[in-house]
Amino acid sequence: MAIREIRVVPDPVLRTPCDPIGTITPAVRRLVQDLLDTVDNPGRAGLSANQIGVNLRAFSYNIDGKIGYVLNPVLEETRGEQYGDEGCLSLPGLWYGTKRADYARVRGIDLDGKTVVLEGTGIMGRMLQHECDHLDGHVYIDRLEKEERRNALRMMRGSR
Repeated sequence: MAIREIRVVPDPVLRTPCDPIGTITPAVRRLVQDLLDTVDNPGRAGLSANQIGVNLRAFSYNIDGKIGYVLNPVLEETRGEQYGDEGCLSLPGLWYGTKRADYARVRGIDLDGKTVVLEGTGIMGRMLQHECDHLDGHVYIDRLEKEERRNALRMMRGSR
């Protein structure tokens, strides 16, 4: 369908919690295709609907050559801890060490209304948490320590 433009901070859509998808409509099917087309690019691990300006609970992923999506994801479980560099398409050029759970499990549905469970550790676990944060209106720099977050915001302002 289409590779969509990525919204960047401070776009208000990135700070707005996304609405659940009630009915699978042709528009939702187009959204999923756009999410899949847009995430299918080297260096992209995940993409939430609000990052392309759509305020619905959906995200796509591209991890280890596997591309997919989930609708109405709910972060069900996290455990362990990892610390590593994290970036975001909506915060171009910024990479900061970010603490996350090592393991994460998300439950949602597919376009047929069937249950989808995604889980993993490492980059998969990080991506699941990162995208669910987006759908709740948060970006990863919200998780940084106060001084680091201030520095990230200064860097963003300086790059515009």
